[in-house]
Amino acid sequence: MDWLTVGSRARLRNRVRRKWVLHHTQRHRRYHGGMKNLAFDDLHLFVRVAALGTLSAVARERDVPVSQVSRTLSRIEKTCATRLIHRSTHGLALTAEGATFLDYCQRVVGTLDELEGEFATKTREVSGLVRVAVSTVIAQYQLLPSLPGLSARHPLLRIELEVGDRLADMARDGIDIAIRTSTNLPETVIARHIGTLGRALYATPHYLAEAGTPSHPDELHRHRLITNSAVASLNHWPFVVNDTHFVMVADGHWRSNDTNVIASMVLQGLGIGRLSTIAAEPLVQQKRLVPVLSAFVDPQPVPIYAVTAGARHRLPKIRACIDYWAEWLAGKLPAATPP
Repeated sequence: MDWLTVGSRARLRNRVRRKWVLHHTQRHRRYHGGMKNLAFDDLHLFVRVAALGTLSAVARERDVPVSQVSRTLSRIEKTCATRLIHRSTHGLALTAEGATFLDYCQRVVGTLDELEGEFATKTREVSGLVRVAVSTVIAQYQLLPSLPGLSARHPLLRIELEVGDRLADMARDGIDIAIRTSTNLPETVIARHIGTLGRALYATPHYLAEAGTPSHPDELHRHRLITNSAVASLNHWPFVVNDTHFVMVADGHWRSNDTNVIASMVLQGLGIGRLSTIAAEPLVQQKRLVPVLSAFVDPQPVPIYAVTAGARHRLPKIRACIDYWAEWLAGKLPAATPP
């Protein structure tokens, strides 16, 4: 038996193999009887093993020993009376039987989520865990302040934030919602526009009092600039002068590969930095930051999307989070009072 063939050209072969596997396994009576002993959690674990590719990753996700995950997987294979995953020093690979089993597991797990959602809709109580992938800046300056209000509206919801500037793999990482600013989204996802992100120049009042406030982009070369060492495009600072658009490539005196650290450098009064407006504007209202060259800066706003995979956007717990964050980013909800 070959391992599952991947790629668009192999879909027909994979379909034929799945039919062969079903025909082969249906001939074994113990295959059917043993399936009744599998729990929903067993099916969910198998889905996560296939998505993450390692037992240790699943163990970390569940906060259990790797040995426990391994025993569960072995029990599932014993119940199915066939090998589902080929283990080697290079990692894990689904067998043809494993691919068939995964297909059914995904259907069952998805149906269970939908069933949970139906009951939540009827009882008007939204509950469950929602895993959200979000960039560092949006997490710190927008999502974190929004959580008290979200909890007050839906007290049975639980939120897990996967924070980082890399784009998360939603299937592999088990992400329910990804908050993204990319305008190049795959056709396989559902994206809802929930806000807008622009970028502008900021500095602290203290820095400007000591170094002076530039009145024209040409004066920036006299100042200490803070730039991004990981994403070169973020150092292309766009301006509009006399209806003419031009870009200045900023040469940073201070640099970092982390947007949150860059914001912290600006707040420390180290110089002038280009920050996202959703992060900086609350700090401007608190008089901790001051916009610089606002008459010339082109913010080049981009949409913020709440991205979900497949039909998961219909689940009440997912929809409740997205609806709330759309209101929050639109400024329709009050900020929580600090303790």
